Amino acid sequence: MEIESRIGIIPSNQHEAFSLLSDFRNLDKFMPPDQVSDLISDTDSCHFNIAKIGKFGMRIVERLPSNQVKITNTESVPFSFTLWFYLTPFSDKETSVKISLKADLNPIFKIVAQKPLTNFIETLVSKLETKET
Repeated sequence: MEIESRIGIIPSNQHEAFSLLSDFRNLDKFMPPDQVSDLISDTDSCHFNIAKIGKFGMRIVERLPSNQVKITNTESVPFSFTLWFYLTPFSDKETSVKISLKADLNPIFKIVAQKPLTNFIETLVSKLETKET
């Protein structure tokens, strides 16, 4: 399963946007509270619950300074996934962001998870658009 977000505009320059997204300790600033609970994070990893999906763990596996953050699942997640944040300068004070998710899900779980994961990704973009770093 692959999900791509719409392109959003973060009200921060590219360096500030990258700093925000490349440190999981900042995650609580833009996680949707109605969809995410029990967040525990450090610089490189985090664990939380997603409504209707369950326990979720992620770790940053690659940082391309100011351009991309690549995230993958931890052992606590019952499926493999990779999540990318792509950043591009939009102006001196704004950065465009696109989020891509590729997940290896069995057909039954795909039916259950596709809508909540799509909503999660789109809500992240919306939250990023309204946050100042």
